[in-house]
Amino acid sequence: MGRLIRSVLAAVTLAAFSAYWLSGFDAYTVFRSDGRLTSSRPPNAANGKVLFAAGGCFSCHASPSSPDRLHLGGGQPLKTPFGVFYPPNISPDPLDGIGRWTQVQFIRALREGTAPDGHSYYPAFPYPSYRHITPDDAADLFAYIRTLPAVSGRAPDHDLAFPYSVRRGLGLWKLAFLEGTAIDNDPARPANWNRGRYLVEGVGHCAECHSPRSLAGTIIAEKRLAGGPNLEGKGFVPNLTPDKTGLGEWSEAEIASLLKDGFTPEFDSVGGAMADVVRNTAQLSDADRMAIAVYLKSLPPIAGQSRSK
Repeated sequence: MGRLIRSVLAAVTLAAFSAYWLSGFDAYTVFRSDGRLTSSRPPNAANGKVLFAAGGCFSCHASPSSPDRLHLGGGQPLKTPFGVFYPPNISPDPLDGIGRWTQVQFIRALREGTAPDGHSYYPAFPYPSYRHITPDDAADLFAYIRTLPAVSGRAPDHDLAFPYSVRRGLGLWKLAFLEGTAIDNDPARPANWNRGRYLVEGVGHCAECHSPRSLAGTIIAEKRLAGGPNLEGKGFVPNLTPDKTGLGEWSEAEIASLLKDGFTPEFDSVGGAMADVVRNTAQLSDADRMAIAVYLKSLPPIAGQSRSK
């Protein structure tokens, strides 16, 4: 009996160690990938430029020391309760950036959070939302980034508190929580609603900031887009649903207008991270900004913290 117990314990220990070891690498791609990593058409860099603005890529990846937001050398500190993340260089530099990446490697990183060498990215890189981007659009984004200046230099290593500094757990986190796939159009909805959903839930990753999170760091589904604590500092990120604590009294035109000029219906101007978001959404077309507004106003209202607090 004692030998049997020891054998069982050894097997359990080996299985646990194997799972722990796997979790630091491409476990999600091995077990749960939807396999959508190739584009069905030649890339369109012009569309990629629109997606680049909608996703606010320069907000995180622009070089802090450069006045040019298209210098994507990374290193802009992102302060969170888990520690400080330093987004990497995503310029076309072949040594320090993504200049040697293939299209498939880029799409896998964007949609599955897995680097070319197999390690998992921290979800501070919002791949849980980028899961909803189509492979065609991901390829377009890659094509546009490859037109930008190559920038040498690498961002500092992340400065994270234990146990978040242990990257190996990310593979298991993805296996447990990373889900969903590319957003397909709902034929029962108008075209601008479908476009708005795609921009809000996928490319724009609005829920990543505008939602509360569980202890595991995942978005709480029933409170999605209802506002939450500001992960980058003090304060509260506003409710984007049409509840009275959010956008309930705003018209679609007022929402679209804020995304262009940064002014609320009360003629206040947005500040902080949202001011940078507006710099990005101001580059979108009027039709895209209105599509975002149409989608947000269609959501079920969810009570959140009052904007006055």
